[in-house]
Amino acid sequence: MPTPEPTDDRTKARRHRLSVLAQSNASLLTQRWNDLGIDPECELVRGPEIGLLALRGRMGGGGAPFNLGEATATRATVRLADGTTGHAMVLGRDQAKVKLAAVIDALTRDEAMAARLDEAIIAPLEAAIAARDADRAAETAATKVDFFTMVRGDD
Repeated sequence: MPTPEPTDDRTKARRHRLSVLAQSNASLLTQRWNDLGIDPECELVRGPEIGLLALRGRMGGGGAPFNLGEATATRATVRLADGTTGHAMVLGRDQAKVKLAAVIDALTRDEAMAARLDEAIIAPLEAAIAARDADRAAETAATKVDFFTMVRGDD
């Protein structure tokens, strides 16, 4: 059952941030974080834990669901010194990336810090993701084959 769309703007913004962090390149994320010069004291509450997610699919988007396979995912929960918690989950096994994403999630609970992190980290990562997706789309478009049928007429 799909999750309902959030109605709260803060929830939508958080969901967007976590999506960008999960899709981002780990080295670019780390570079942006280091450039910011923030190093909050935090403790790991859970993880990073590596596990599997079950993937389900549907034929034609509306058919009966079937088990497609599994994907490796890593999750973490952190608590900052002020008690704020942050959570993150990413595909793959990158424990450092998921811990950093959880720290960023915790820091963005503060509106002023959220604006700073959005400008310094999220926006550049989002631009890099868009560029990567555009490059992949261009590579895919280069291999596209258009099939067509010519009508011969009646014999």
